[in-house]
Amino acid sequence: MSDHDRELSRAFDGQAEQFERAPVQTDPAALGALVAFAALPPGARLLDAGCGPGIVAEAFLAGGHSVHGVDLSPEMVRRARQRCEGFGEHARFEVGSVLDLRAGPFEAAVSRLVVHHVEDPLAFVRAQVALVAPRGVVIVSDHTTDPEPERARWHHEIERARDRTHVRTLTAGELVDVLARAGLEELRLLEEPFELDFDEWFDRGTPTLPKDEVRRRVLAGRARGFEPVPRDDGGITLRCVRALVRGVRPAA
Repeated sequence: MSDHDRELSRAFDGQAEQFERAPVQTDPAALGALVAFAALPPGARLLDAGCGPGIVAEAFLAGGHSVHGVDLSPEMVRRARQRCEGFGEHARFEVGSVLDLRAGPFEAAVSRLVVHHVEDPLAFVRAQVALVAPRGVVIVSDHTTDPEPERARWHHEIERARDRTHVRTLTAGELVDVLARAGLEELRLLEEPFELDFDEWFDRGTPTLPKDEVRRRVLAGRARGFEPVPRDDGGITLRCVRALVRGVRPAA
């Protein structure tokens, strides 16, 4: 395990309880949209890469699929097993990295809100491609940033100040490019707006700067995919953009 992966494991062990309650993670409409966008055949066997506490897995299991989840955080895997225990043998979870996984082949692979924590997004997606069967699908969903470099830099600095495990937020176009470079075809992109509450978002992070300083920096700029809107109650709403990208592994 790399130093970064060890840091991720520790951070998400500590965040697990708050993460599992976070509105952005548990939103039923967003989960339903992800399952619909995946457009999997009935009873598909799915890899959930970076499965967290099993929230995404539960949505696909409820849709009639089988899920094999993998995550670096033992606490997240424990919670995923507990959450999905009612699905019996259709739900399996293990601690580890998708880069080292030997299970498969799968009909599909999915990762949600993982890529921005990954040091090498292309290697991460290629590992999933290698684990799906020919004509299998890979679905990546993550929040996005502005294609304008200065705005993206401002956004990146805030993300890093709020969470030391953050590596880089990609634009929607960059996410599509990663799947294309991984050899996938029939690429589809869907963008969805969503909102975060600054305090809830910050409080479940692993910050490198004090909250008041991050708040000040948030109010000093804006980016596509990260637009702060002050509220009358003194809070801040962050208007964000989530991308869902789907690709198909070519036939052998």
